[in-house]
Amino acid sequence: MPTSTASQQLFMYSTVVSDVGTVRSNNQDSAFAGEHLIAICDGMGGHAGGDTASTIAIRSLAHIEQDNVDGDVQVVSHMMATSVMAAHDAIVGKAKRERRLAGMGTTVTSVALVAGCWVLAHIGDSRAYLLHDGHLVRMTSDHSYVQHLIDTGRISEAEARNHPQRNVVMRVLGDFDIDSRPDIAIRKAHPSDRWLLCSDGLCGVLEDSTLEEVLSTCADQEECAQRLVSMALRAGSTDNVTAVIADATLALDADAFDLPHQTPLIGGAASASLETIADIVNEPVASAPPLREGKQSPAARAAALRSGKDPNEEPKQPEQRVAQPSSVREDNGDRVNTDTGEIPIVQKRNGRISADPNDPEVAKAIRNEHIEERKTKRSRKFRNRIITILIIILVLLGVAGVGVGTYRWSQTKYYIGDNNGKVAIFQGVPTSIFGVKLSHAVTDTNMKTSDLPPSWREQLDQGISFDTYGEAKSHTRLIKKQLNDAKRKQEARQQEKAEAEQKAKDEAAAKQKQQDEAAKKAADQAAQTNKSGGDKS
Repeated sequence: MPTSTASQQLFMYSTVVSDVGTVRSNNQDSAFAGEHLIAICDGMGGHAGGDTASTIAIRSLAHIEQDNVDGDVQVVSHMMATSVMAAHDAIVGKAKRERRLAGMGTTVTSVALVAGCWVLAHIGDSRAYLLHDGHLVRMTSDHSYVQHLIDTGRISEAEARNHPQRNVVMRVLGDFDIDSRPDIAIRKAHPSDRWLLCSDGLCGVLEDSTLEEVLSTCADQEECAQRLVSMALRAGSTDNVTAVIADATLALDADAFDLPHQTPLIGGAASASLETIADIVNEPVASAPPLREGKQSPAARAAALRSGKDPNEEPKQPEQRVAQPSSVREDNGDRVNTDTGEIPIVQKRNGRISADPNDPEVAKAIRNEHIEERKTKRSRKFRNRIITILIIILVLLGVAGVGVGTYRWSQTKYYIGDNNGKVAIFQGVPTSIFGVKLSHAVTDTNMKTSDLPPSWREQLDQGISFDTYGEAKSHTRLIKKQLNDAKRKQEARQQEKAEAEQKAKDEAAAKQKQQDEAAKKAADQAAQTNKSGGDKS
């Protein structure tokens, strides 16, 4: 008897392959591939910034691997949105604390499987593709400048590939004053759904048709990811390249003992801190499998030659490793107490050296260090406060000096402008500083600005500047003369027009009079003829 739909449960298998590429010196992509969550983050902001930002984002999202098992789609979608925004706050905070990381940021594209639904969170220009019933559907829209140009019909998809600003991202997580809320989408999951999450190092060089063909024909997940990354590198990608593949599989008996299970894989920059992520998900995690082949492209060989390496030498790939959560590391004795530098080393009177915090002399040294640290911190805070106050005072004095100097200079200038509908001479310049106007009217004329031609009114709106009052006064007389000349010409034209109209009327009246007289004469002649004819008869 077939199993009912209600008892069927979808599970997810996933994998990731991430490679630094042929040009970059470090991998700024980070990726997570688990049973309940997959994610890709493409970092940006320099050698140290991009990998830090993408790692922070993966750490912020990783808890969803364990926290989405309750099966509430709305709760998980809210959780994904808040986790993305929490990553944004963490990136901004770290950038403020460490100036070398200023300007770092990352994209985020993640998918969670919960209660038979896919929950997608997206910000940036990394992409998510879904292969459903053999057809590839792009599930995200790039938050990029070229995508905006495409959406507004200014350029085509083909033109976007070679656009000089194709790498300009308009929305990302990071040290920027932009909206950090991700796009959230929910879609019904189906057995055999296959997801591809990738950075622009892959989708930026491979056509969607190529992606569809590989995803459709290569059943093995890891082989599919390996092939896509290799193809992108051979096609000339100059960026880090990362591909996350995830498949939905159907477990007919959700209560079976041997349910699908996999160890979450961490790819790219985030794989450098496996232990931290293992503690977050509270289970073992492993680094992603390295790229096996695909770097022998012309671009790779050229990059190797530029860096002084042998282009025929295959680069050494890092080995995969597994990290256990802290509870297991403690049981195995693998967890090392990190030396934070907070416990001083004390040489006792008997010559023995001790760093045991339970030793009274060490405990006293610790207290003394803490006291000194607090004193130093208070002194530094007080000194910084005094310096800040002095800087503020100097800045205010400088601003005041600049303001006074600017005002004095402005009062040596004059301009002609509009003063309540009339042409006037102003002392100063037609602008303001810190809300204070740098001009005032000194002479009004009787000329109305409405009587002037439009081009003159535009000049008056902007102000016609002069170095002296005399020049300004002379120019007002010129304007008045030209205005009067224009009025006289207009009056003369009106007079000529009136005279022409009157002349036309007079000529028409004379002509009409002639016509009337001719008609009357003709009528008299006709009457005379009729009379003569009557007499003869």
